[in-house]
Amino acid sequence: MKIAIAGGHGQIALILERLITEAGHDAVGIVRNPAHVADVEQTGAKALVADLEQLSEEDLALRLRGFDAVVFAAGAGPNSGAERKLSVDRDAAVLLAEAAVRLDIDRYVMISAMGADAYDPEAAKLPAEDEDGVFQVYLRAKAEADANVRMRRFRWTIIRPGALLDTPPQGTVTVGRTVPRGSIPRADVAAVALHALLDDSAVGKQFEVTSGDTPIPAALRALG
Repeated sequence: MKIAIAGGHGQIALILERLITEAGHDAVGIVRNPAHVADVEQTGAKALVADLEQLSEEDLALRLRGFDAVVFAAGAGPNSGAERKLSVDRDAAVLLAEAAVRLDIDRYVMISAMGADAYDPEAAKLPAEDEDGVFQVYLRAKAEADANVRMRRFRWTIIRPGALLDTPPQGTVTVGRTVPRGSIPRADVAAVALHALLDDSAVGKQFEVTSGDTPIPAALRALG
C-alpha cells in the first residue's frame, strides 16, 4: 500500500510513518514546513511539502495520484486560536476527503478526538470568548470533519483517542462507541491506525480508544 498521512510531522504521524514502513508499505508524510522533511525521512517515509490551508482540492489531488489510502492526523495544535481549529482540524480534513474522492481513493482513516460530538453549540462559535470556547470550537471542528467523512463512500475508520501521552506503547486498549474518559500513549494510537489500515475489521467503524487490557488487533475485531 501507498499511504499519505496529513499532518506528517505530528507526533502520532511520525510514529505511524515508521510503523507503516516497517510493515513493508510506503508512507508519505504531508508537511507544511520544508524544515520538517528531514524528520519525516528519518522514519523511512517520504515527505510531500503541501499546505492544506492553501491548496485547492484539485491541486491536492494532483499530488496524491497513485495512493491507496489517506490518514488525517493533522491539527492546528495548542495556542493556534479558534479560527485555525476550523481551517485545519475541519477544513483540511474535508479537503483531503474531496481530493481522495477525485482519485477514487476509498480508504480514509481519521484521527479524531474523544467526545467530539458533545461540543457546546453555543460556545463553539467564532470569535471564541475564552479558552473553553476555543476547545469547544476544536471539538466542533472534529465532529464536523468526522461527519463529512462518514457521509462519503469511503471505507472509513474514525479513531477518537482519549488524552494523549508520550509514554511507551502498551499494545493493549479499550475501544467502543464511547468509553470512560482516560488516556493513551500516542504510540498506541499510531498502532491502532496501522491495524485499521491493514485489517478491514475496523472499516466503517467510529470508536473511542484509551489504554486498556485488550490487544489492539483483538480490540478492533471485537468492534463487530
